[in-house]
Amino acid sequence: MTCHPLTLLWHRRDLRLDDHLALAHAHRKTAKIVGVFCLDAKILQAPDMAPARVAYLLGCLTALQAHYQKLGSQLLIFQADPVELIPRLAQTLQAKTVTWTLDTEPYAQGRDMRVAQILREQGISVATEWDQLLHHPGEVLTKTGNAYTVYGPFWKNWSQLPKAAVVETPQALLGLEPTELETLQNLNPIAIPSLENLGFTWDRPFLLEPGETAAQSQLAWFVDQALINYHHDRNFPALPGTSQLSAALKFGVISVRTLWQASVQAREFSRSEEERESIQTWQQELAWREFYQHCLYSFPELVNGPYREPFKYFPWEDNDAHFQAWCEGRTGYPIIDAAMNQLNQTGWMHNRCRMIVASFLTKDLILNWQRGELYFMQTLYDGDLAANNGGWQWSASSGMDPKPLRIFNPYTQAQKFDPDGDYIRTWLPELARFDTGDLLTGKLTPMERRSVNYPDPIVDHGVQQREFKRRYQLVK
Repeated sequence: MTCHPLTLLWHRRDLRLDDHLALAHAHRKTAKIVGVFCLDAKILQAPDMAPARVAYLLGCLTALQAHYQKLGSQLLIFQADPVELIPRLAQTLQAKTVTWTLDTEPYAQGRDMRVAQILREQGISVATEWDQLLHHPGEVLTKTGNAYTVYGPFWKNWSQLPKAAVVETPQALLGLEPTELETLQNLNPIAIPSLENLGFTWDRPFLLEPGETAAQSQLAWFVDQALINYHHDRNFPALPGTSQLSAALKFGVISVRTLWQASVQAREFSRSEEERESIQTWQQELAWREFYQHCLYSFPELVNGPYREPFKYFPWEDNDAHFQAWCEGRTGYPIIDAAMNQLNQTGWMHNRCRMIVASFLTKDLILNWQRGELYFMQTLYDGDLAANNGGWQWSASSGMDPKPLRIFNPYTQAQKFDPDGDYIRTWLPELARFDTGDLLTGKLTPMERRSVNYPDPIVDHGVQQREFKRRYQLVK
């Protein structure tokens, strides 16, 4: 009888079996690979957790567990501290190796170091891989060997480096024997819990269903229908012009290698310079994602405050009523309120609108960007610490940007990117009957606003942008 040594694959942000680097490497040594996922209270009970994101996570775990069963193995679920659980589990099952994919977030790095140390003290092998990035931190550096702090040079270097190919997915695995499963009972493995059992409520559909199959189908649609027009359509929130794969990437139900391969293949079949420009623009967005991941890894202090030193002393307003109006989509600016309604009702917001509402919070309401950053993380089902922090700091002028002072005029943005008012009408249906020009410029009369219980603008954009610039010069 052939003895198959056991490898435990500890899943975190890699909830798939297709094109999985750690799985592929483990499978070269053994067919007996069992998945593990820990529902970690430190993450689930953190103040930045969104109910929608937990709901999406549970859906992804359900799909992953079914995929393991299809291949002949198991995905074990625990509600426990992984620093305690993973070593105990490995020792109980006499696993030879525990493997996982690395993360750029500070909490994950500290957790992983403690788990690895305990496992090695127990004589259990540890195997880790950089799987969520095309190029891991330390691989893309300046000529002086430092991490990049400006996107343009990062892209120039990153785009010229060879990209890893998609790896083969095992067609069959071996799981635990009944006697081994029996030994686990004192560790309290659980079935995937309901959202309500975890203390959350979310009952709305997602734009992208959880799991590998949905992500792969969405990628196929995007490449076939939208990628060649991406450069233009991505900025118009009423159009289906983006991939909507951000949540899939956040939870790793599809790999960034798969996305990159799809873009390369699309470029090979492109028929015009315009199509190639759209494909490259999408590739640049993938690079933006990696840039912010690298920034977070190299500058973990970004979690707690601004990158640019002067912004540690910026005199932000402290107006809770304005912040609440922004959260609830009651600012009196149609494009802002439409975007916030989309966020609150779907757990997702179009990227162009994320920039518009972030600029409004920081430059019009002059409220601390960290309040908006937190609200996004508490609401988005694709909420990602690195991308969210990077985007908010870019919008607030506190981040890594050679030309940081940008102020978006919400009326100009609406006219340019929602010219027919379709997006506003979708998410503010009470305003649907009004003239498009008035919707885009905000020139609704007080009587019109009152007739549909829509508020007057809570601030004057012109006045507020001048005030922000004045304060900016003080701290600059």
